[in-house]
Amino acid sequence: MLTTLRPYIALYKHYFWQIMLGLSLSILTLFASVFLLSLSGWFLASTAVAGAAGLYTFNYMLPAAGVRAAAITRTAARYMERLVDHNTTFKLLAYLRTLAFKKILPLSTNQLAQYQKADLLNRFIVDIDALDHLYLKLFSPTVTALVTIGVLFIGLASINLPIALIISIILTSTLLIVPVIFYQAGKQLGTTLAQQQNEYRLQLINYLQGQAELTLFNAQSRYRAKLDELESNWLYNQQRQSTLMALSSALVLLIAGFLTLLVLWLITQYTLSPLVALFVFVSLASAEILMPIPGAFIFLGQVLTSATRTTAIFNQKPDVQFKAQGQIIDLKSANLQLNNINFSYPNQPFAVLTDFSLTVKAGEHIGLIGKTGCGKSTLLSLINRCWDPNSGEIFINDIPINQLDEPTLRQAIAVVPQVITIFSDSLRQNLLIGNEQATDKQLTAVLHQVELDKLLTTEHGLELPLGQGGRSLSGGEIRRIGIARALLHNSPLILMDEPTESLDQQTEQQIIQLIKQTCRGKTLLMVTHRLTDNPLFDRVVSMG
Repeated sequence: MLTTLRPYIALYKHYFWQIMLGLSLSILTLFASVFLLSLSGWFLASTAVAGAAGLYTFNYMLPAAGVRAAAITRTAARYMERLVDHNTTFKLLAYLRTLAFKKILPLSTNQLAQYQKADLLNRFIVDIDALDHLYLKLFSPTVTALVTIGVLFIGLASINLPIALIISIILTSTLLIVPVIFYQAGKQLGTTLAQQQNEYRLQLINYLQGQAELTLFNAQSRYRAKLDELESNWLYNQQRQSTLMALSSALVLLIAGFLTLLVLWLITQYTLSPLVALFVFVSLASAEILMPIPGAFIFLGQVLTSATRTTAIFNQKPDVQFKAQGQIIDLKSANLQLNNINFSYPNQPFAVLTDFSLTVKAGEHIGLIGKTGCGKSTLLSLINRCWDPNSGEIFINDIPINQLDEPTLRQAIAVVPQVITIFSDSLRQNLLIGNEQATDKQLTAVLHQVELDKLLTTEHGLELPLGQGGRSLSGGEIRRIGIARALLHNSPLILMDEPTESLDQQTEQQIIQLIKQTCRGKTLLMVTHRLTDNPLFDRVVSMG
């Protein structure tokens, strides 16, 4: 268990002072609650004793002020503790999500293929969210309870050491034993719940995304029945977990009640005084000290499962490794050379490329044609180092690309993929993907260059919302935005993968002319199936 959670516990060092402040406020809150209940009990008992004894003088102002101060302190400290603890937790979760994204980003296509998109989304959201139990519901309440028990022992020992010792032993034993019992009781259940939650979300997303296919094959009701069955099992296990939570609360209350009766009996063996109420109410307040902890350990199995799934992402090493500080490359022009490239995909019996060689001079436009599966798109991926060849070398300006660091290689190459991704954001943000430092003047200029002036004529201008997947744009406009990104990137080498695919003939010719004009002076390597593109190229290379 500790091995699984150690990497996440180690993250606390980044927020040490915030955590210390949250723990201090939590301890202050709990101590104020115990002090308020104990002082109130002693105050009422002392007042009653003073009245029964016929005393005419009794200082009720000081304890009354203490009660008010404790109540105000409890409320203010609780508010501040929640504010600090939740802020710290959100920062931890944000750090974890950023770290997870950084780990996923350099992974190869083969490594990412083992995850469904919905599964990755679950790991980013659900699994990382589950890790907030570590601090909010486990670490903070446990430390707070231990410190409060210690303070209570010191305070009560000055009044009656044997009873203070008995109270501390019972509370500490409960704190150490009861959580372990409920951890064992809820461990397997928590693991099952985490798995069911992940599976349900996967099936639900598949169900929603596959409505057309399910309807077409008349499988919607059958798939929905499976989803309902999974949901029923999930809800049943949630009910079992809630039952365990109720049992843990009942057990803590039972222990607190037993402790109260025991202390009441013990204190009467020593004296009948207002101090009886003080010790009794401290015992009653022990329920508030212990209540959150057994329930937190019920969820620990779920947290461990989520931590294991998150760690699986963190521990992956990218198939393609870049140098931390590579060679410097001239970015004004680019010549490309591929020598005896051999490549086959993992676990595939046949080679995609065999002894392939190609030399492209700076500023030359090359078209790659060939039948489907001959390795055209794979070749672009190798040049961009999405994969490394099994053998052979690739040079840019006579420098092997595996000797370049990643920022240098990415700056040297602009890629226009076959499928242009448009995010549900503004026109400006979608263009800044090509160059995040670009000014509005540069963005406007490149839109004129790719003949998307009309997008600027709306009232929104560069803030024009494009919608999910660019739903407000035509296919040709989406291609032009992809080209605009490549131009903003300002790289000497441009790789294009069938930029005119699925376009009508008129739009296709417009895109070809656009590429011809905008890529003048740049080295261009473009995959195409259409020989009508040939006027664009200086040479056409047939593959396969």
